[in-house]
Amino acid sequence: MTAKAKAPKETPLMKQYNDIKAKYPDACLLFRVGDFYETFGEDAVRTSKILGITLTKRSAGTASETELAGFPHHSINVYLPKLVKAGLRVAICDQLEDPKTTKTIVKRGVTELVTPGVALNDEVLQSKSNNFLCAIHFAKKTIGISFLDVSTGEFLTTEGNQDYIDKLLQNFAPSEVLVQKSNKTHFLQNYGSTYNLFLLDDWVFKTDFAFESLTNHFKTNSLKGFGVEDLEEGTIACGAILYYLSETQHTKLEHISNIQRIAEDAYVWMDRFTIRNLELYNSSNLNAITLLDVIDKTLSPMGGRLLKRWLALPLKDTKKIIDRHNIVENLKNDTELLSLFQLQIKKISDLERLISKIATAKVSPRELVYLKDSLDAIIPIKETALKSSNDSLKQMGNKLHGCELLRDKIRTTISEDAPVAIAKGNAIAEGVNQELDELRKISTSGKELLEAMEIRESEKTGIPSLKISFNNVFGYYIEVRNTHKSKVPADWIRKQTLVNAERYITEELKEYETKILGAEEKIYKLENELYDHFVAWCAQYIKPVQLNANLIAQLDCLSSFAQQALENNYVRPMIDDSYELDIKDGRHPVIEKQLAYDTPYITNDVYLNNKEQQIIMITGPNMSGKSAILRQTALIVLLAQMGSFVPAREVRMGVVDKIFTRVGASDNISMGESTFMVEMNETASILNNISDRSLVLLDEIGRGTSTYDGISIAWAIAEYLHNHPGKPKTLFATHYHELNDMSQNFDGIKNYNVSVKELKDNVLFLRKLVPGGSAHSFGIHVAKMAGMPNSVLKRAEKMLKQLEKGHAKDPQQPLKAVEDDIQLSFFNLDDPLLEELKEEILAIDVNNITPIEAIMKINELKKKLK
Repeated sequence: MTAKAKAPKETPLMKQYNDIKAKYPDACLLFRVGDFYETFGEDAVRTSKILGITLTKRSAGTASETELAGFPHHSINVYLPKLVKAGLRVAICDQLEDPKTTKTIVKRGVTELVTPGVALNDEVLQSKSNNFLCAIHFAKKTIGISFLDVSTGEFLTTEGNQDYIDKLLQNFAPSEVLVQKSNKTHFLQNYGSTYNLFLLDDWVFKTDFAFESLTNHFKTNSLKGFGVEDLEEGTIACGAILYYLSETQHTKLEHISNIQRIAEDAYVWMDRFTIRNLELYNSSNLNAITLLDVIDKTLSPMGGRLLKRWLALPLKDTKKIIDRHNIVENLKNDTELLSLFQLQIKKISDLERLISKIATAKVSPRELVYLKDSLDAIIPIKETALKSSNDSLKQMGNKLHGCELLRDKIRTTISEDAPVAIAKGNAIAEGVNQELDELRKISTSGKELLEAMEIRESEKTGIPSLKISFNNVFGYYIEVRNTHKSKVPADWIRKQTLVNAERYITEELKEYETKILGAEEKIYKLENELYDHFVAWCAQYIKPVQLNANLIAQLDCLSSFAQQALENNYVRPMIDDSYELDIKDGRHPVIEKQLAYDTPYITNDVYLNNKEQQIIMITGPNMSGKSAILRQTALIVLLAQMGSFVPAREVRMGVVDKIFTRVGASDNISMGESTFMVEMNETASILNNISDRSLVLLDEIGRGTSTYDGISIAWAIAEYLHNHPGKPKTLFATHYHELNDMSQNFDGIKNYNVSVKELKDNVLFLRKLVPGGSAHSFGIHVAKMAGMPNSVLKRAEKMLKQLEKGHAKDPQQPLKAVEDDIQLSFFNLDDPLLEELKEEILAIDVNNITPIEAIMKINELKKKLK
């Protein structure tokens, strides 16, 4: 029987590491050892790959050998963001006591757990983007969702169906999503695997636990004051977020002072397909310019973040939209006022994140000075706004808080040249504390005495190179070069011998050392106490500063709109209660910025209403600009309802409540869906959600299948939209020229085409939308422009002539195909299948069947007849 092998003996340091790591098994543990943060084992392997640092071994060649990777502690702000952005949860384990004060192993503990969704580090955060932590609670009938940016204190919640939650996830782009363990598969199936997912125990997602967590945090008896008391699932999601914060060592959360309800009814509905298709703030195309890139003229981080929110949630309330337009018009017309606001906004730092750092006690002395300077910069804005003739600006000026006492206290308490960290000293201004001032005098005079002693001893001993220096081992000492050591007095005590010099101490020098070092130690301790006390005092201004941040963010966005209007000739849209959309000389805000300087943008008119011109059927060749016209129409409406001016000569419109686009498609291979399936999914979502104020933009519907199927589907969809009780305003771009025939049978459908000029061997795209249908697609001309081989082009032209010749004999043949197939089957009235088909047809609920279901039913009947 062989003896059992002994487990390798743990060193005290590794035992301490393993004990702490066991509490944070799913986090990368940065373990402070002296002047380094070290990682071990799997953490070291991951860290070395992400940071590109050397992977070595600890206790190499022994039974306790393990991987090791580390970096200097002062580089934490360089390396931490890289780890967090890679999706890691990082536990920062610091030394909790001075190594000099203990003879055993230094006490250590996790002081902060930084995750992708919970970060206060400036290097991790992006100034103009929120860093949202999200929690989702799946209930039987509805889904609750909440978003928190711990760096700004913004806390939002709502609930809804799967599509609404999907849209919000895309809009808010959370850095981390919390989900109960039992719903992991459900989340991945519905929302994909692109999010940093963290799983919590199911018991966290309970109503009572959430209610207690929230009321304890806000110190209230109910949630009625926040307007979320009826959102049970949303409240549960909020509770999960607060639980997660406590688990990640984030307990100072006074800046989270409110929960806001995301009111679905208050904003324009855009599904995730529309948000993607319009490329509002993201694009799947490399180096693509988004709408946000073009319109963002904001000057503050708060304004940049709010502009994103406004873009994701355009208004439906006519009064609120007009209020924004009034301010933009005022600023556009009064460029002196606009310049003053912009000049002051530039001086304002990130108020939201500065006040959050005060709440979490992570603010530096220099950041307090930034806060004071920012609040000072608000005063001219407040005074000017109060004098404005615009009521909304007056109200804004009235609401801005002067924070006089806070500004004054920072000015008198914190040094003007405040350090980046309290540990560097001299953060507290002179005159704040008498004891501190006296200690500083002792420290300063002590050093002056040492300088005087150095000169005196040098003269007394005749040693010209004598120096008094300091190190952590011996304290203060006198250093003498070997060439002069014969001149050293007998009462000097030798402490160290170097190659070229000797080091000594004296009784007088030790007395000075005690006096100076004692003062410096007391200064450090006292200054930290005073600073912590002052930061705690500043926390009473959290709400006023947050209010100021929000108002300045709004003013920044509206100033950005005014600047955009001035620079790019945008006009004020006229908003009314009609169901019309009348755009004259509209332009695409992104495309026009990408044109060469001397290339004019071809403008276009679009007029839609719910009666005689409800649907515009747009035909025209590839590359003629059909998709651009569709997109620019949506973007003009979107900008108008954000409160911006728009790229056009004139716009008059009734408020739109939903914008739907079906523009372009790509295979969703990961979900096993073809281009056509993706197209049908998106179109079905549109048809099932339209209303009387919807704007629908459809591009090349049906192209993912055969020509006859495609024409049939496109026809049925257009007919459904025309006959829908809501009469949604629709732009329908298509290659199927057969759809031009619909205008003869449907009063609300009008034909337009994007004009071209045919040349001898080529075609010139005029990009102008004109009345009437187009008879050609000019696809072969486009192929020629793309450099297709001549042999292919000639063969294509030959085939086209043959097909056109056959089509000329019976232009209606494609549309008659399905109908004729069915009629031929009914010629034999004795067919036993007739009764069965009759029953099936009569059983169809024509009021509730969707176009896609109708087409599938016809296909099923055809198969039976065949």
